[in-house]
Amino acid sequence: MMKLLSRFVFWIAGWSLNAAWPKGLKKAVLIAIPHTSNWDLLYARAAFFLMDIPVKFTIKKEVMVGPLGWLIKNLGGIAIDRKRIPGGKKQTYTEAMTNMLKETDELVIMVTPEGTRSHAPKWKTGFYHIALAAGVPVVIGYLDYKKKEAGIGPVIYPNGEMEEQIEEMKAFGRTVTGKYPEKGIL
Repeated sequence: MMKLLSRFVFWIAGWSLNAAWPKGLKKAVLIAIPHTSNWDLLYARAAFFLMDIPVKFTIKKEVMVGPLGWLIKNLGGIAIDRKRIPGGKKQTYTEAMTNMLKETDELVIMVTPEGTRSHAPKWKTGFYHIALAAGVPVVIGYLDYKKKEAGIGPVIYPNGEMEEQIEEMKAFGRTVTGKYPEKGIL
């Protein structure tokens, strides 16, 4: 049903796919760039349904109740439980997502590195730390509103040179146009 609805969304809006998910890749952190509009979620979810990529995104477990929880779960939402860990402190979102990736054989978690739809001169780096700690690559997913194209960009294997590798990701992000280009990547 979701694939049929996604096909309709892409057809009516005139979007196309440039799909090249890395063959055999079952676990990754997928960054969705650039993130400049609420429309990004609609087109990104539709694209991943069409590509048969079981992308998940994280949300607080407290939100995952009732009809809203059902809807979010069906769109790919997974609850983050910031349970207490040894020592009495709550685990961070980064720790929780790292553990999710380590504990499963197949999981692709989507993150927006800007952390906002507004212009963000500096990316949040949690996605990189998650990928590095879990031993999985960062895959770049993009929406190019100028071309009306959704697709998969480079795959980056974290090596600890975070600033250099994030700059490489941003360089790719500068080649695509967000819905609101002025809010895009520097």
